[in-house]
Amino acid sequence: MPSKRIILAAYLGVAQAVFHNARQTTSDLEPMTYHSLPLTAIMPSGWLHDQLNVQTQGLAGHEHDFYSYVSDSDWIGGTSYYSNLEEAGSYWFNGMVPNAYLMNDTTRIAQVQQFLSYVLEHQQSDGWIGPETGSKPRYMWGRYPFFFGAIQMTEADPSQKNTIVAALNKFVPLANSMLKEGLGIEPWMQTRWSDFIMTLQWMYDNNLSPNNTMLLETMQLLRTTGDDWIGVFQKENFPTIAVDNLTAPFGVLTWHGVNMAEGLKAPAAAWRFSHNQSDLDAAVQGWDLLFEYHGRPSGIYSADEYLAGLEAVRGTELCLVVETMFSGSYLYQVTGNPKFVDRVERIAYNALPATLTGNMWSRQYLQQQNQIAAQSMSPNPFKNDGPYSNVFGLEPNYPCCTVNHPQGWPKFISNAFVTSADGSSLVHVYLGPFSTKVTLSGNNQVSVSVNTLYPFSDTLTTTIQATKPFTYYVRIPSWSIGKATISINGAAAVAATPDSTTQLFKINAAEGATKFVLNVPADITLESRPHGAVAVQRGPLHYAFDIARNQTTLATNAQQPLAVDLQFEATVPWQYAIDPASLKFQNNPPSSGVLPSPVFDAGLPPLSITATACRITWATAGSTFAAAPPQSPVACTGANETIVLRPFGSTKLRIGEIPIMK
Repeated sequence: MPSKRIILAAYLGVAQAVFHNARQTTSDLEPMTYHSLPLTAIMPSGWLHDQLNVQTQGLAGHEHDFYSYVSDSDWIGGTSYYSNLEEAGSYWFNGMVPNAYLMNDTTRIAQVQQFLSYVLEHQQSDGWIGPETGSKPRYMWGRYPFFFGAIQMTEADPSQKNTIVAALNKFVPLANSMLKEGLGIEPWMQTRWSDFIMTLQWMYDNNLSPNNTMLLETMQLLRTTGDDWIGVFQKENFPTIAVDNLTAPFGVLTWHGVNMAEGLKAPAAAWRFSHNQSDLDAAVQGWDLLFEYHGRPSGIYSADEYLAGLEAVRGTELCLVVETMFSGSYLYQVTGNPKFVDRVERIAYNALPATLTGNMWSRQYLQQQNQIAAQSMSPNPFKNDGPYSNVFGLEPNYPCCTVNHPQGWPKFISNAFVTSADGSSLVHVYLGPFSTKVTLSGNNQVSVSVNTLYPFSDTLTTTIQATKPFTYYVRIPSWSIGKATISINGAAAVAATPDSTTQLFKINAAEGATKFVLNVPADITLESRPHGAVAVQRGPLHYAFDIARNQTTLATNAQQPLAVDLQFEATVPWQYAIDPASLKFQNNPPSSGVLPSPVFDAGLPPLSITATACRITWATAGSTFAAAPPQSPVACTGANETIVLRPFGSTKLRIGEIPIMK
């Protein structure tokens, strides 16, 4: 099966732009605002540990056993187009390394070790990493996710570090010379140059190269031969509607959803060696423009292959979801701007689980805000993707999301805490159930345990143990500023008012034990959407009308019967308008204190919002998707009734953008 990358490049006739010269590089890197912790320094607990276990026992954890693009029989011997490091193996390795080590799963650890060993043992004499791919040209991009996985291997298992670093130091001079000669460059590599730059910066920051000048020069070469993301993120160039009939000023692949998700990192990565404020400004502006004109209440943005505007029926690719989460974490660590992690947290708790079945054995290619069926669609609302794209299955539309989606939860977990640039302070970034152990400056041994059901509860109880006093920070989400309270070591609760710029609340942690209870309540809020519809939010969760459904199995994988393609169809009316003044929050916490598993499945989260609603006239396109909502306010066609809105991530058929009743 040909790669999606090649299909699109051929279809769009994208010309390769080759540049042979790089301008003079600078002599140092700008420092990161925060430093990430090594893989396994942060571990999931509670419901989040269970969620990662569900992923491990689901499709993600079993791909190596049966899935042709990454199983042993395929990538050893290189018979598939996706074999080795062209795409699938590299994607799988990038996600499964943190998954395996965070679960301490010896089977999956052995699998990623086998993959790593095979790739490095087949490094070519000139430095090219991985087996040769026959007569196909050498293209670099497919190695970038592999590099991310290899870096995580050095963190989880330091005994691997020397071998991995030696391989990278052999590859970098080859990459440098290839770029100067215009080799290894193709359209997808030109959009995703920041991924390789991040690897080079990791080597530079950790003093792992004998030639820092070459690292800096290679960074500049990558930028010069790549697409101009700073130009893409200028207001006069950025598309404000679906791009179906527009011409891209910097090449249409910069408007491709997953390329955009990865390109979000580019201005910040470039700023570290350019020292240009305009690069840093573009990182923030690009993020803002993207979500203003293409954003979703679930936290993510729409791109059913290319940027798709605000209409609720348009799609969002699963690869895009996990890549945006990773980019947001990196952007926060570079800039310290809390807007990035506010949104990543919303994506993780809404858009990510919404596009997978609860048991995580089936996934979509595209999810929709208003999704009344998951089936082969006629007519097809997706302008550049197939009608099968919103079916839940093994590989609907394209295989890439099957092998790439496993990075979502593990990398969210491994970026949940960071340290200050000087290593003296610890920052709790993503709220949820975690534990961490870290050595801060001055050999201060610190451990932290966060006990919470968040985002299914407003309360987090944190216990800190430290050998020396230090400053601990916790992020107060934007939706709880002005409402959050904290009780430290049993004292009366007081307002948890964060710094206005960083959204961080400062706690002076003592030698020994410090315990605090943080409460982060939120109001129900309404987000205005097209046609006068509204999206209902409370705290980190988006709420939608969960449409009851029936299920039909369309296909079953011959090697793995749990890997199935599923069709969902509505079994109840979904054409409702609501009275926004009637919304009431409902919390039914589990008596055991333990959430059901898998929590992101129909009816299982303990939170809901009730609404007074009425039936309305709302057209469909064929029988497969809802047309745009009728303009609000909408006349009722039936009596008032009460409907229940549930967390978006637990819904598989839903109305997330709801009309308002007259």
